[in-house]
Amino acid sequence: MPNWGYSFSEEKYDVDRLAKASGRDLRIKPKPSREICAVINGMKLDQAKRFLEKVIQLKQSVPFRRHKKKQAHRKDLKQFNWYAGRYPQKAAARIYEILTSVESNAEYKGLDIDQCRIIHAATHRGRIIKRYIERAHGRSTAKFRHLSHVEIVIYEFPS
Repeated sequence: MPNWGYSFSEEKYDVDRLAKASGRDLRIKPKPSREICAVINGMKLDQAKRFLEKVIQLKQSVPFRRHKKKQAHRKDLKQFNWYAGRYPQKAAARIYEILTSVESNAEYKGLDIDQCRIIHAATHRGRIIKRYIERAHGRSTAKFRHLSHVEIVIYEFPS
């Protein structure tokens, strides 16, 4: 079993006010999870959870800033000052689970959840599980499974 680290340096933060959680080898694609992490970075914890709940219910779309070719334009993205977006339900559900995990970690450390803000939300590409479907005439079609690593760090800011 590998020993996972975080791509977050704790040097300029008080470690007693930090809470971290990560999901490793999640079966979500890295592109939508990257876009979700870019949106929720800087949000308060309850605000980010409400946003992800709306994405899962198909009521709020996620702005796709990097991966935007041939993307549909969405009216509800005017609040983000953007045009292209999607509804990545599966990635939003997995990141929601990580948010609940980091929330319980913060409660365990005795942090005030209402004052916590997401200061680091990152996605990294994981392994690709390569499988192939046999086809007629000696051909095959790739059926790859993409894995991602997601890490979230929250910090309790004093009021």
